[in-house]
Amino acid sequence: MAGRTSEPGRSVTSRVLAIFDAFDIEHPQLTLSDISRRCGLPLATTHRLIAELVAWRGLERDQHGMYHVGLRLWEVGLLCPLHTRLREVAMPFLQSLYEATRENVHLAVRDGFDALYVEKLSGHRSVPIISRIGGRLPMHTTGVGKALLAHESPDFVEEYVSRPLERPTRYTIAEPGRLLRDLANTRRRGYAVTREEMTLGSCSVAVPVLDEEARPVAAVGVVVHTVRVESDRLAPPIRLAAEGIAARLVATRDDPYPSYVHDYARFRRSARRS
Repeated sequence: MAGRTSEPGRSVTSRVLAIFDAFDIEHPQLTLSDISRRCGLPLATTHRLIAELVAWRGLERDQHGMYHVGLRLWEVGLLCPLHTRLREVAMPFLQSLYEATRENVHLAVRDGFDALYVEKLSGHRSVPIISRIGGRLPMHTTGVGKALLAHESPDFVEEYVSRPLERPTRYTIAEPGRLLRDLANTRRRGYAVTREEMTLGSCSVAVPVLDEEARPVAAVGVVVHTVRVESDRLAPPIRLAAEGIAARLVATRDDPYPSYVHDYARFRRSARRS
């Protein structure tokens, strides 16, 4: 599927990427016509490319003729460092944090101006929340987002606050001056706090995971019901988890698959050869 197409300015690669971009949280399953329309591609071209993607298992087609993301694409996606390093390293610490709090636990990274959620642990008593693994939310509205934003470079923070800021609730801090003061407080105390700034009824506390040069790699946060929020009580176990993740990332910096049992992999390869 290399090379260029007859459509000026559109390579085969750009067409394939447009097909994948047609799928999102609101559209996890699409018909051939839906994909063609959402991509702006001719139906015949879409049909041909989808047939190749289905053969590769990047897309799958169900008995009703609906297409969805395939297992092969999921398998390739798991090779992303967010999974093979950050998520795998962080999971034991997130589990310990959940056991200590029994509340929603999040791991997020910055992607552009958004907090991208990499992992989430929840329990039966956890307050319902809008976030999901693979989802993104504005940084200034979430605890993990503020924890990341507070430790970004001054130039990035200035660029962030100079844009029109979303206000999901009446409590969202969307004024540049107020937000800058809030970020300064976050840096001073070492953790971020939000109070019903993304959804009514929930608050969050989050701590950044910093690298050896004090740059934010990720953020760990806990989301609780407004009536249960005690930031001074929640901050220490969150900080312990964030510091544990940071230390483990440093200790395994030369291993791209720190949770992978390499000896067993070698055994499997040897068994296949014999």
